[in-house]
Order: sequence, then structure tokens, then C-alpha cells
Amino acid sequence: MTSLIALIDQTAIGIYFLILAGILYSLYRYLIWRSEYRATYFELERELSRYRQMNALSAVVILIEIAVIVAGIQLVVVPEIQADQDIEALVVAVRENDGIFETPIPATPSSNLGIDPAEPLVGADFSGQIQATPTLTPTPVGTIIPADPVEGCDSPEAQLFIPANGMRVFQPIPVIGTAYTDQFAYAKIEIRGASTFGNFQVIEDKSIEVRDRSEISQFVPAGYAEGEYEFRLMVFDVTNTLQAGCLVHIYISPPFPTATPPSGDP
Repeated sequence: MTSLIALIDQTAIGIYFLILAGILYSLYRYLIWRSEYRATYFELERELSRYRQMNALSAVVILIEIAVIVAGIQLVVVPEIQADQDIEALVVAVRENDGIFETPIPATPSSNLGIDPAEPLVGADFSGQIQATPTLTPTPVGTIIPADPVEGCDSPEAQLFIPANGMRVFQPIPVIGTAYTDQFAYAKIEIRGASTFGNFQVIEDKSIEVRDRSEISQFVPAGYAEGEYEFRLMVFDVTNTLQAGCLVHIYISPPFPTATPPSGDP
């Protein structure tokens, strides 16, 4: 389907020329049949000319509709596909840059040092030694800070685990939770804050229910201004009735600078 849309976008100018030629030809045929209609006095020939005029006009209308469809693909569908591809590329790039998280394992003291780690060093004087002072590290993504209470979230049918209430977000994160109900129809993920002019903006509609705690969607904060936002999940049944919902407060902030080791004299 995407390849067909790309082909239409690439050949749109040629399609417009063909449509214009078809419209001019149909109008030309319409004028010919209209002249024959006026020139003849036989009822059968007049009916045939009238029928041919209507066919020519119908062809003009169909060609105009095709032109509108092609223009809609160029102006609406193609930009949406390009935006989705840009977001997917951003998510992939962030995942590749994240690297692998490995917890360092402390090394076991060597027995050759002759030091018992369980025995305190009595009488040791460390006053003349320089000791390193730990530096503050940037606040990691997912840090919980004070926020207003959640709204809803009292039913297992609509739960949000990530993002959590008060979470600070500055890079793409998975939306993890549950979204289901009897006669499930769809679930909707929305956000409201500084960049949405006070209205809830739809992030994604999901037509597949999620009964176990797992990834529901992806949230990319790029494009949203810094500040506090309301992030909510809503679950609807086949009658389009809201059955469960969960709203949390998140804070979108710019990415923290990457910590670099201080340069020292050789």
C-alpha cells in the first residue's frame, strides 16, 4: 500500500495532465452531441444524443473526483507517512544510542594483599590523603517527582505503569499498562499540556486489547514543549461508551547533556 501511494505521489503531475486531457475530450464530445441534439428532429436520435451528453458529463465528474483523490494523497496521506517514518527512525536511533545496561560487579579482593576486608584498619591515618568526592549525575529518565494525584486508574481494565505519575520524560519511552473490557472496541491514548492549547490530543488509537501488563504503544516527547502534561488512557466498548480510564501527570524536559570526563594534564 505504501509503495502504491509513493508511486502516485511521484507520477502525480503526469496523472493531472491525463485527467485534464480526459476532461477536455469529454467536454468536446459533449458539445458535439449537444449540437446533434439541436439539429435533429427525430425523437430516437434526440434521446440517443441526450444519453451521450450525460455520459460525457459523468466522465468529467469522475475525472474531477480522481484529481481530488490524487491531491488528497499528496497533501494529507504522504505527509502523514513521512512523519510516521521520521518518528520510527528517531525511536530506532535512540534505542541504538542507549547501549546495553550492565550492572558492574565488584571485584573480589585478592588474597595476596594480606588484608582481611572484615578487619577494620586500626590506627590508620588518612588525613594526608586526597579522596575523590562523588559528583552529581543528571536526573535519569523516569525519575519520579511530586505531582498531582492520578485520576481514575482504579480498574485493572485501564492501568498505566509507564509513564508513571510524576515521571520526567525527555526521550522516547514505551507505554506499558493494560487496556481491555467486555465487548472491547478500542483504546485511546491522549495528552494535554502546553503544546496542545489546553485540549487533549490523540497520540494513538489501539484496536487490540491488552489484558496482561505489556507494551501498549510508544510515546515520543520530541515536538512537545517543556512542562507538565496530563497523559491518559481510555478504554471504550462497542457502544462507544467509556468503560475505564487512567490519567497520570508527566513532566517533559529537554535531554540532559552527556557527562564527559574532566580533562587532566598528562
